[in-house]
Amino acid sequence: MKKIVVHVREDGHSRVEEVLTGLHYTISLVQEIYEITIYTPDENLDDLIEKIQGVLDLRYNENMIEVSTPEFVISSLLKRAEKETEKKGEKTPVEKLLETIQGYDKLDLEKLVLTSIAGLVAFFGLLLDNQTILIGAMLLSPIMGPIYGFAVYAALGRIQNALRCLSVLAALLLGVFVLSAVATFLIGLVLPIGPTEEIVTRLVLNPMYTLMAVLLGFAAAMAFNKSITEVIAGVAISAAIIPPTVVAGLVLVLQPISLLSSALLVAGQVVGLMAGALIAVVLLKIEPRAPREKAVARRYRAWPIITTVILLTLLIGISWLMWM
Repeated sequence: MKKIVVHVREDGHSRVEEVLTGLHYTISLVQEIYEITIYTPDENLDDLIEKIQGVLDLRYNENMIEVSTPEFVISSLLKRAEKETEKKGEKTPVEKLLETIQGYDKLDLEKLVLTSIAGLVAFFGLLLDNQTILIGAMLLSPIMGPIYGFAVYAALGRIQNALRCLSVLAALLLGVFVLSAVATFLIGLVLPIGPTEEIVTRLVLNPMYTLMAVLLGFAAAMAFNKSITEVIAGVAISAAIIPPTVVAGLVLVLQPISLLSSALLVAGQVVGLMAGALIAVVLLKIEPRAPREKAVARRYRAWPIITTVILLTLLIGISWLMWM
C-alpha cells in the first residue's frame, strides 16, 4: 500500500481531482496550497503517478508529489481495491527498476574481481573438460547486470547510460579474454595443453547458438524484472558468454587460426543476449511516466533496437554461411 500526497496550487487542484475520479481521497487547504492525499495498492502506483504528472505543472515550486509507505492502513475500500489489483498483471514501477540497475553503468573493482575469478574457474573447467566446474564459474559471474541495465536504460531513452553499461560489459569480457590468454601461456610453459571436448564445441560457429542467446537474454531479463536474484538470473547469461570468451583467449595462444570463429561466436552471443533483453523490456512496457518523456524515450530507443537487429541479422548470416 502506498500513500500519495499531492501538493498543488489553487489554480491546478481541479485538474488533479479530475484524474482521481472514482478513487477515494481527501483534500485540505494549507496556506493557499491544496494537499490531496490518496491511498493506493502498490500495483496501481505507476499508472496513478503518470496520470497526476500529466496534469500537474511541476514548473511551480509549490507543486510536488510525495510518495510514502505507511506501516498499515485499515480500510474496507482499500481492501477491495487490493483484491481487484491482484487479478491484474503486476507492473514494476520505473523507480524500482532504476534502483535494481543502479551501478551497472559503472565499472568497479568488485565486478572486475568476480568476473576474473569466474573466468579462471571456467578456464580450468574447460581444460579439465568438467561441466560442473563451468557451472560454478557461471554462478560467480556478475555479467547479467550490465546487459539488463543496457536494456532498461535503452527502453527509457537514456542512451548515455545504456552505452556506459555496454562499456562495462566490454571491459569485463576483455579482462576475461586477456586473463585466459595469459593463463594459457604461463601454464603452457610447464604443462602440455590440448583441446578438450568442451573447448572444441565452442570453436564451431552455429547460428543456433545466437538464437539460444536471444532466448536466454529474454528469460534472464524477465526473471530479473521479477526480482529473482542476479546470481540465479546471471547463470543463463554467463553460460552464453564466459566460456566462449575464455576459449577465445585459449585459442589466441594455442590456435590463432581459430580466433576469428571464436570471436564471432562471442559477438553472436553478446548481441543475442542484448536482443533478448530488449525484447523483454519492450514487452514489459518499461518506459517513463510523463507523456513528453515517453515520446523522447521512444525516439531515442529506436537506435539501439535497430542497431541490435542489424548486428543480430548480420552475425546469424555469417554464422550460417560458415556453418554450411
